[in-house]
Amino acid sequence: MAAPRTSLRLVAAIWSTRGIHGRGGAATPEGSQKKGKTLLQFLSDRFYDVEFLREYFLQRQMLKVHQKNRSFTHMVEQYGPYIVGACFILDQGGMVKFQNNDWIGPKERGRFALEFSKFQEVSVEAVDASGCAINYEGLDNLLLLRNLQSLSLRHCPHVDDWCLSRLYPLASSLQELSLAGCPHISERGLACLHHLPNLRKLDISDLPAVSNPGLTQILMEEMLPNCEILGASWAQGLNVEPEEQPQDKASPVHV
Repeated sequence: MAAPRTSLRLVAAIWSTRGIHGRGGAATPEGSQKKGKTLLQFLSDRFYDVEFLREYFLQRQMLKVHQKNRSFTHMVEQYGPYIVGACFILDQGGMVKFQNNDWIGPKERGRFALEFSKFQEVSVEAVDASGCAINYEGLDNLLLLRNLQSLSLRHCPHVDDWCLSRLYPLASSLQELSLAGCPHISERGLACLHHLPNLRKLDISDLPAVSNPGLTQILMEEMLPNCEILGASWAQGLNVEPEEQPQDKASPVHV
């Protein structure tokens, strides 16, 4: 995607060695005007230009995330769901483990591509997508792995409450789930995990959007009684008042 001409002119204007171009046209500061021109004033004058560039680069970043989460489902007929889901995770930079096989990482994609026929009928039992750019749309590819038992989404910046509401197709197989360090997961998303009754281990540590980790842990343990909840102690975030000490009526009262 080529940068718009407007942004290029703005960059050229800011870094031009011939002078600083103001909103009304070119200007060459001289004398006291040049001395009085501070960096803060310059940035203030160029505020809208900087904001434009910031929005432009933010859009470029979001476009990359969108491309990373493109759908691979059209390849299912040719390669099968396990191969397609695994390719998506490897393309994200994560790791996959096929049943009764070793972990395969992103650096081994070339070797893995030569073994499509070998794994076409072998289910993926574990996925480590820690730090990957998976978002709501990208889950279409991950949910192809219907026999998935272990899933790590640690520190995934785009995994949010809506993503957790989509994990119910894995209800019959998923036993371990890590959401540690995901900045956009709150209590609302965690409440959706009641759709995963077979969970045996859940990591909800370091979730900044969860306002009361201790109470959340208690509620999660009640909701998933057969699951080990990791990440917070019961007292974390709870306002525990010290017990009121009974007054000894026998002791003298000093006024």
